[in-house]
Amino acid sequence: MCNLYAMLAAQDSTRRHFQVDPTRDYLGNAAPLPAIWPKYEAPIVRLGADGRRELVTAHWGFLTPKVSTKTGKSLKPDAWNNARDDKLTKSGLWKDSFLNRRCLVPGTSFREAKGRNPAEDFWFALIGDEARPLFAFAGLWRHGQPGIEGEEGSWITHTMVTTTPNELVQPVHPTRMPVILDPQDYETWLCGSPAEAAALLRPYPAERMRIARRGIGVLTDTGEE
Repeated sequence: MCNLYAMLAAQDSTRRHFQVDPTRDYLGNAAPLPAIWPKYEAPIVRLGADGRRELVTAHWGFLTPKVSTKTGKSLKPDAWNNARDDKLTKSGLWKDSFLNRRCLVPGTSFREAKGRNPAEDFWFALIGDEARPLFAFAGLWRHGQPGIEGEEGSWITHTMVTTTPNELVQPVHPTRMPVILDPQDYETWLCGSPAEAAALLRPYPAERMRIARRGIGVLTDTGEE
């Protein structure tokens, strides 16, 4: 599962890449994000009420209530940052968002860890003319968190869809990798039927990716090699 990614692209480049009108960019002055953890804020591209693309900020991870088994008191909610591709129409946590609220999650790399004590970190990026080409994870979003009180209950949250790994990711994480979409598939993911969207849930070609950084305790990606 992916629980750390980076988004280093400039804001104007992000708007161009995702074909978002500047008037529909609601990020404010967005800074580069070299380490995005669950519950952190990050940009997503979603469809507005009028069907046009917009850039907004969302917290990473669908939230579910959590209660102490000892005291019965509410605890900080769990954040579900990954949605399995084979569970999207079966799990109540994901189904409505898959059918009605798909989004694009901009990123420039993602990290997986191998081993433990200590784990080695691997940052995966796409191959391209830039050091960290911009891409999109297949994502879902929702507004409001049923059963969760306080500020967190009003958050917009997002999650990213995972699938089986390709040959590059598999030696590091043998079971899952995030779904990365080609630009020509963005419109289908946002607007297509559930069957059309589901057809995009496949491993990204390994030959179009590379390991950009690796090492012990490499928990940020600044774009440097």
